[in-house]
Amino acid sequence: MEPTQRPLPVKRTGVRKFFSIFLLIVFAALAVFIYWRYFYVFGEGVKAGELNFLVKKGYVFKTYEGKLIQSGIRSRTVGAVQSYEFDFSVANERIANQLMMNSGKHFELHYKEYMGRLPWRGHTNFVVDSIIRMQDLQR
Repeated sequence: MEPTQRPLPVKRTGVRKFFSIFLLIVFAALAVFIYWRYFYVFGEGVKAGELNFLVKKGYVFKTYEGKLIQSGIRSRTVGAVQSYEFDFSVANERIANQLMMNSGKHFELHYKEYMGRLPWRGHTNFVVDSIIRMQDLQR
């Protein structure tokens, strides 16, 4: 009768440890990239102008999209006035409702600019997060 043999212990090489550390670094780099691209606020500021429209649209994620018309005096043609359009998204429903009820008025809107778009945040990189001032147009 033969004595029972134990299996030889498997030698652990540095390859397994290397791949574990490598995967950890790759996941950490991916997490940092996703945060920087989609959640880091790249810039913020204020835009003023006449609210042209604000609509709720989308196939899966219904988001609020709007356009602010800014009057300007610079133009490529001498003596002409050019208007600038600011396309934006609104994530807060309360702010969106206030904008929709006052379309055509002059607004000063505070916005945040992101490097990338998320489908549930809107179709633009600019997300309005507050209304600084609203007033009737003087004609």
